[in-house]
Amino acid sequence: MKLPKQEDVRPDYYKVGGIEPIDYMKAKMTPEQFEGFCLGNVYKYTGRYLYKGGLTDLKKARYYLERLIETKEEFDERSDG
Repeated sequence: MKLPKQEDVRPDYYKVGGIEPIDYMKAKMTPEQFEGFCLGNVYKYTGRYLYKGGLTDLKKARYYLERLIETKEEFDERSDG
């Protein structure tokens, strides 16, 4: 599977200050809150791709879905251990 180019979903200006906003949010939110944030963005980008961003919005949705999956796997591993 070909992943989106980094600049399509994570522009360089998100790295100003040494931490990306999504990483800061993950650090400050509970796992459930962060999962909800990611899921909300998946809904947003898949819901609007036909009318606004096209393929770029689908790539953004995939980015947030991948973050959601990673977070769920991390949370499940900690809960099992």
